[in-house]
Amino acid sequence: MKARKLCVTCGMNGKIKPFQSIHFKIAIVFVLLLLVTIEIIGAYFVKQLEQQNVTNFENLVTVQPYITTQLSTELADEDMEAANRNIKNIVADVDNSSISEVLVVDNKGIVRGTSNANDQASIGQRTPRSDIKSVIYSNHKKTEITSTSEGSYYTAISPLTNQSTDANQVVGAIYVRASMDTVYRNINQVTVIFLTASLVAGLLGMVIAIFIARAITQPIDEMKKQAIRIADGDYSGQVRVYGHDELGQLALAVNNLSIRVEEAQEVSDAERRRLDSVLSHMTDGVIATDRRGNVTIVNEAAQTFLNTTVDETIGESILNVLGIENEYSLRDLLENKRDMVIEPSKRSTGAADKVVQPLPLNDQNLILKVDFSLIQRETGFISGIVCVLHDVTEQEKNERERREFVSNVSHELRTPLTSVRSYIEALSDGAWKDEKLAPQFLNVTQEETDRMIRMINELLALSRMDQGTAKMDLEYVNLNEFFSYILDRFDMMLKTEQPDSKQKRYSIKREIVKKDLWVEIDTDKMMQVIDNIMNNAIKYSPDGGVITARLIEAQENVVLSISDQGLGIPRKDISKVFDRFYRVDKARSRKQGGTGLGLAISKEVVEAHHGRIWVDSAEGRGSTFYISLPYQPYEEGDEWDA
Repeated sequence: MKARKLCVTCGMNGKIKPFQSIHFKIAIVFVLLLLVTIEIIGAYFVKQLEQQNVTNFENLVTVQPYITTQLSTELADEDMEAANRNIKNIVADVDNSSISEVLVVDNKGIVRGTSNANDQASIGQRTPRSDIKSVIYSNHKKTEITSTSEGSYYTAISPLTNQSTDANQVVGAIYVRASMDTVYRNINQVTVIFLTASLVAGLLGMVIAIFIARAITQPIDEMKKQAIRIADGDYSGQVRVYGHDELGQLALAVNNLSIRVEEAQEVSDAERRRLDSVLSHMTDGVIATDRRGNVTIVNEAAQTFLNTTVDETIGESILNVLGIENEYSLRDLLENKRDMVIEPSKRSTGAADKVVQPLPLNDQNLILKVDFSLIQRETGFISGIVCVLHDVTEQEKNERERREFVSNVSHELRTPLTSVRSYIEALSDGAWKDEKLAPQFLNVTQEETDRMIRMINELLALSRMDQGTAKMDLEYVNLNEFFSYILDRFDMMLKTEQPDSKQKRYSIKREIVKKDLWVEIDTDKMMQVIDNIMNNAIKYSPDGGVITARLIEAQENVVLSISDQGLGIPRKDISKVFDRFYRVDKARSRKQGGTGLGLAISKEVVEAHHGRIWVDSAEGRGSTFYISLPYQPYEEGDEWDA
């Protein structure tokens, strides 16, 4: 769209050739109209002048009636010689300077007289002129204007009738020839004057047309410049209003349009900024496409989810961006608008190579729910697709953990319940009468019952921690003395055992910093955590193994660690040891009475103290559990609240 706008602007800014401008066209049209009008009027005037002059000339060169009467009388006279002399005298008496030649012919076509001194020999000869003969035969006057290289001539041939006997009896004809050079010379002079006047009028009209065209096109040119400024985003200018005519109204309309476009642009920019802000701060990912499915908009959340950038996404097919090009087509999205769940960690780089592009380590398990919505016009035309990405990783994880929790609880409770039921049935069947077996069965039943009670109590403790209802009884404790007290209990348990006891033998090595470390903790819950880790260390240590207990200060934390010399934890299981009901060796743990909840409870307790617990282990080299708690060094003189 931007490119199209620039193209249009370039077209408006393009230089217009002079003959293409309205200014030139208006001037040419005005001058042409003026010249055509003048020429039409001039042509009509010259034609009328020519006709008038010709008419006047015809009247001027007409032979007087008395001469034609005398000639008719002489032609009717039987004495040809006398008649010819008289005709010669009559022709010689024709006093008209315009007439150049007079020729008299009788009805037999014989020349009887001529005013041409050089043509006297033709008298008595038959005339070769067919036009004279046709006039004699038709008894109709004939006039003709001819133009030659020598000039223009007017000829008039009139029949001569015998008025004394019969008016219709043609006795001959008179041929009159006169030069019209003077007539046409005057007409040509008038034409030249008219053409000169037309040229002068055309030049004056051109000047006037230029000023008129300028007055019309100047407001139009200013409105064009304002339109270009509006197209470029400059709405500050105003078109000058030169009058209250149509152009003035158009200028007012352009100024009003400029204001309205500016207001609309401001509203559009505000809405766009608001939309950009909303999209940028959304926790959900948003992807918009055109009608062909190519991405046009992608927000930061979507880029983070898909591990991509704007440059890599814009213009690409949404199927490739989501990595679903093998399962779905664009038609499927348009027609079904189905929701789906995708894992970006399995997204391919493109349809061609199908190479999986792994995400960062912390996003490996990212699960996204994808919702599609169509962008439709009122006509129903689909102009694009909006895709919303929801991070459902936590929901999926919680759901999976819930299913696993229910399954584990069911399994863990079913085992002791089955055992208790079996022993009770055995007792009911008569085993209670056996003095040797009955105490053993009752002891196993009691142990399994204690195990179920312990598991339920631990589940209740976890539930209270999850719901945030577990109360923390915090107090400042010297962690050195507290840790030593717990270790002393385990040493005492080892000393009180009988020499022939089958209990595992072990020794505790202490590496405790001499500086007093005062930490705010819940002593009961923290003792439970340390007891659980110590019991695990003892449980999984070989007979005669050494358990190392350390307490050090590290910056603004105290770190407590317990190491054993057991078989260690496989690397694949290290991240799962704090999960509920998770045991590395399930058979052994269940045999030893473990529920798989101890470390999960320990983690919850430590995190409730704003601390952190983790394990470092390697198969065959033992395990080390670390507990880090926040610590603020105590300085002498600090006041303690009671």
